[in-house]
Amino acid sequence: MHYRTLGRTGLSVSEIGLGSEAFVEHTGEEGAALLSAAIDAGINYFDLYNPEPQVRDVFGLTMEGRREKFILQAHLCSAWIGGQYKRTRNMDEVKASFADLFTRLKTSYVDVGMIHYVDQQADFEEVFTGPIIQFAKEQKAAGKIRHLGMSTHNPRTAIQAVKSGLIDVIMFSVNPAYDIIPPSEDINVLFDKATYEAPDVLSSTDPERQELYSLCESQGVALTVMKPYGGGALLSQEASPFGAAMSVVQCLHYCLTRPGVATVLSGARSQEELAQAVAYCTATEEEKDYAKLLSSCPAHPFTDKCMYCGHCAPCTAGIDIAAVNKFADLCEAQHTVPETVREHYHALGAKAGACVACGQCEPRCPFGVKIVEHMKRAQEIFGA
Repeated sequence: MHYRTLGRTGLSVSEIGLGSEAFVEHTGEEGAALLSAAIDAGINYFDLYNPEPQVRDVFGLTMEGRREKFILQAHLCSAWIGGQYKRTRNMDEVKASFADLFTRLKTSYVDVGMIHYVDQQADFEEVFTGPIIQFAKEQKAAGKIRHLGMSTHNPRTAIQAVKSGLIDVIMFSVNPAYDIIPPSEDINVLFDKATYEAPDVLSSTDPERQELYSLCESQGVALTVMKPYGGGALLSQEASPFGAAMSVVQCLHYCLTRPGVATVLSGARSQEELAQAVAYCTATEEEKDYAKLLSSCPAHPFTDKCMYCGHCAPCTAGIDIAAVNKFADLCEAQHTVPETVREHYHALGAKAGACVACGQCEPRCPFGVKIVEHMKRAQEIFGA
């Protein structure tokens, strides 16, 4: 297992994490076995959005005696009311569910307190100007929450959360299908295949999503990824909006090559599915490669946009072309040159200005990127 730093929290987290959505299908024994298998595989980052008592109990029992092996992202505003899940902003329900979480987990803290599911602008304003954010800050001050997070499917609300300065971690839906769709307050847009048949759908990353990734990278706000397989659609040729099936490893690699991403929460329903995700750690570069598929799929091929895949290498001048393009994109998305990005760029062994315009890289790019022009652009941005 490989590990990354969870942004400015400083926590070291496994590249492959585990979500909890499928745990409602399991008995307590099955759930505990799945969690134990994840730990044995080197996974240390877990998302627990579920308010279901039996799911929280399974996490609590499995964590007992080995709390240090769990970096836990647990959600506020997710409650079990009248025998069913409810996203709530009612403070009595929020506080009761949060207290229940600690009782069932048998722990004194959660590593990331995730404000649950903020997609709409009105909801964002209610959360960030009202008692929800105050309660979250109080719990952080009391040590019950180590770091604050927010989950969303909407890049616009995510960007606002990052800019608030209060949020250290964003749980966000990332995959190549969702990345081409402009922001919406209606989550169902992402799941509806008809969305991808609209004539104005992009064939590269939507600018506001690119801005979010760039902002997170430069501000040290970590992205934890949900929906890496698009609800399973990307794994099926028939269901995929691209008309071609990706593998589990390709989906994970796509997410892990986006700026700002620290961990991908695989949606494993069984130990077999968990093993497929963990296989990413030992996969070859050829098995991880998503570039050829995305550049040649029947519908919505990504074109003239660097996807940081590295197919352009090696450069005759020793330039890390993917890294240069990544840093330049970070600046263009934010219309400024963040100091952290400038430092990372100048730490490169060869800068864009070393490009001799030989053009040998361009035929190797699956996405038709005009690399020589991109190197000139980067030189203008960074002055070297």
